[in-house]
Amino acid sequence: MSDIATQDGKAAQAVVPPLSATSPMYNLPEMRALYLAFWEALVAELGPESGDLPEAFAFDRPAVPDAIGPEVFFSQTCGYPLQTIYRGQYQLLGVPTYDAPGCGEATHCAFILVRDSSPFQSIEDLRGTRFACNSRQSNSGMNLPRRLIAPLAGGKPFFSEVVETGTHPFSMARVAAGELDAASIDCMTFAYFSEHRPEAVAGLRVIARTPPSPAIPFVTSIATAPARVEALRAALLALSSKPEHRPVLQALRIAAIGPASLAPYERILDYEREAAELGYPELV
Repeated sequence: MSDIATQDGKAAQAVVPPLSATSPMYNLPEMRALYLAFWEALVAELGPESGDLPEAFAFDRPAVPDAIGPEVFFSQTCGYPLQTIYRGQYQLLGVPTYDAPGCGEATHCAFILVRDSSPFQSIEDLRGTRFACNSRQSNSGMNLPRRLIAPLAGGKPFFSEVVETGTHPFSMARVAAGELDAASIDCMTFAYFSEHRPEAVAGLRVIARTPPSPAIPFVTSIATAPARVEALRAALLALSSKPEHRPVLQALRIAAIGPASLAPYERILDYEREAAELGYPELV
């Protein structure tokens, strides 16, 4: 805690939350042991002189929190809010290259999913249907499909309804149940569900891919001290390069972790601008 002045001149105690470490984007309970092993490997690479660390790796942080607060020591964050609601709140640590369909070097995309039993074969077939969107702040669930659909929409609403579900798993479940017709799902979410919960995607099929986008980066708070930021960056690169860490990375389908820069993430807002120029500024 630290003292801050109040309006009457008295000192009050400002509560500083404990440091947090989490990976909220891909957070299936079946994968928690893998993420704990990943965190333990990262702590080992940080070494005994790393200073205060989060007490534990947390699994309760929402995928799109309201902000990246000063307590965030290590996390992974969607690229669209990085360019919008999180500007000035974070520092990039590294970017993973995943080993899964839809991924390239430090890139990923989203898959447009429909039910196996549906008649839809292409994006054009989805005109006038009900679309599941996990969040209006989601790159894979909103921004990328918006860019994909913009040339087809002709400046008019494309869907009969866009329903915000709250999460990619909820979107997939509602499409599988027939409540909604299609959804745009991060290809890594689809890969992890295919591996760990195949029954959840068994009734779904991919009819299209969105344009590629920079992969979801590892970040720390803007409040993290420069020396600690550099230590985290070095630890991630060491984690990626050392053979003893390869089993846990392979289990997480991480082929490599490289340096991250802001420039590639500008493409995310380019997609937003291009959709608007095509007369489709909102996913509707």
